[in-house]
Amino acid sequence: MTTLLITRHPGAIEWAVRRGLPIDRQFLHLDPETIHPGDVVIGTLPFNLAAQVCARGGRFYTLSLDLPPQTRGRELSADDLERYGARLEEYRIQAVADQTESD
Repeated sequence: MTTLLITRHPGAIEWAVRRGLPIDRQFLHLDPETIHPGDVVIGTLPFNLAAQVCARGGRFYTLSLDLPPQTRGRELSADDLERYGARLEEYRIQAVADQTESD
């Protein structure tokens, strides 16, 4: 089992270190083909990538925050993350059907 942190944000990396999370590797972007059953992926991913993690037998955790509207879109420090209630929440995401065909 490998634990991956997927983020480009220094504040999120520092927050994970402060929490003592057992991160094996950190990447800016996820290649879902590298996920093996039992791997843990922590990050804020698009639904399609999170679904691929789950389909490959991985566990997906997102970093959730309670952000006020005025703070959205700016870089947050580890202290900011703590202030806004940063926490990991596990999700199991599954694609239901391919809706690319129109009626």
